[in-house]
Amino acid sequence: MPEKLLTRYIHEPDQADITTYIRRGGYEAARRALRELTPEQIIEMVDQAGLRGRGGAGFPTGRKWRFVPKHAPVKYVVVNADEGEPGTFKDRTLMERDPHQLLEGIILASYAIGAHKAFIYLRGEFYGARRQLQRAIAQATERGFLGRNIFGSDFSLDVVLHTGAGAYIAGEETALLESLEGKRAMPRLKPPYFPAVMGLYSQPTALNNVETLCHVTQIVRHGPEWYKEQGPPVLFSVSGHVARPGLYELPLGIPLRELIFSHAGGIRGGRRFKACFPGGSSSMLLVEEHLDVPMDYESLARVGSMLGSGAVIVMDETTCMVKVIARAVEFYRDESCGKCTPCREGTVWLSQIFDRILQGRGRREDLDLLESIARNMTGTCFCPLGESVPPSLRASLLYFHDEYEAHIRTGRCNVLQPV
Repeated sequence: MPEKLLTRYIHEPDQADITTYIRRGGYEAARRALRELTPEQIIEMVDQAGLRGRGGAGFPTGRKWRFVPKHAPVKYVVVNADEGEPGTFKDRTLMERDPHQLLEGIILASYAIGAHKAFIYLRGEFYGARRQLQRAIAQATERGFLGRNIFGSDFSLDVVLHTGAGAYIAGEETALLESLEGKRAMPRLKPPYFPAVMGLYSQPTALNNVETLCHVTQIVRHGPEWYKEQGPPVLFSVSGHVARPGLYELPLGIPLRELIFSHAGGIRGGRRFKACFPGGSSSMLLVEEHLDVPMDYESLARVGSMLGSGAVIVMDETTCMVKVIARAVEFYRDESCGKCTPCREGTVWLSQIFDRILQGRGRREDLDLLESIARNMTGTCFCPLGESVPPSLRASLLYFHDEYEAHIRTGRCNVLQPV
C-alpha cells in the first residue's frame, strides 16, 4: 500500500504541537509557496493533482478556486468543519490529532485565491477539536505563521474559529454561510448565491471541507505527480458490524470488498454482509452484488450511489432494513430546515407510514405510497437534504421487499435476530 499522507502521524501524541509539526516538515510547503510560487501556480498544482472536494459533492477543488474573481477587493476562505453526516468522523480526527496540517492548508488556499481572512465553521459538539484548533491558531500566530507578513512575505491572514449550533443543514455550504453570518441555517438560492461569486457577507468565498484542505497541504509539500502516484488517498470512516471499525486512509478506487473484508476485518462474529451506506446515510444503499464496485466517484455513480463523505456504515444479516430506513427518514425529518415543501412534508409523511408499518398496522398499499412519495421528492427539493431520502428508500424496497411484506403481513420482523 502507498504510504499514508493525511493520517501518517495522527497516532503520535505530540503531533498537535507546532514544534513537533515543524520538526516533521510542517509549514515548509506554505513557506515555500509564499516565497517562491504565485497563487496561480498553487491552483495549477491542485488542478494537476486531480483533487476533488471531500465534503460530499466531489467537485474539482482547483476549478472551484478559479471561479473566485481574481480582482475582487474582499475575498474569504471558509472551512466546512461541521461534519454532521451520520457515520463520518474523519474531519474530527484530523482536527484533534493534526490541526496544523489543516491550518497550513488554509494558508495555501487563502494565498491561492487572495483572501486575507479565513473562517473555520466547527461543529459545536466537537469540544476536543475546538481546544486543539484554538491552541494551534495561537501557536501559529505566535510564530508569525498567521497574522501580518507571514514568513516575511507581503501576505497576511487571520483565521477565525466559529462554532455552530448543531444543525445538520449547516453542512450545506450556503446554509453554513447563513449560520456564519448569524442567521438561521437555511440554504440559499443558486444562482445567484454561488459562494465563489456571492458567498460570505456577499463577497467571493472559497468554501472547502477539512479533509480537502489537508490534501492541499500534502499536494504542495510533495508535488502533484508524487501525490497522484499515491492513489490518490481517501479517508474512509468505517463503522457498523465490522471487526475493526475505524478511520482508514486508502487509495481512491479501492473495491468495497477489500475495504470491508481486508482492512476492516470483515463482518464481526462471522456473520454475512447484508448492506452498507458507502458515503454516509445520504448515499444509496449497496448490497452484496455491489461488493466489487470501486470506491470512486464515477463507479459509485454508475450504480446509483455516491462516495459522499466516505463514511461506510456496514450492516450484517441480523439487521432489519425497514428499521434502518425508518431511522434514516426520522433523522432527515428532524433535520429538515422546512424551507421547501417536498422535504418538509415528504419526510413527515414517510415517517408516519414507517411508524404504522413498524407498529404492526401496515397496509400493502403503503409500499406503493412509499415509492410514490420518494419519486415525488426526487429532483424537487431546494437542497440535497431532501434528495438524500429517496435513493436508499427505493433501494430497500427493491432489495428487501420481503422484509416490508413480512412486517405488513405478520406485524413483526422476519429477520434473524442476534443471540
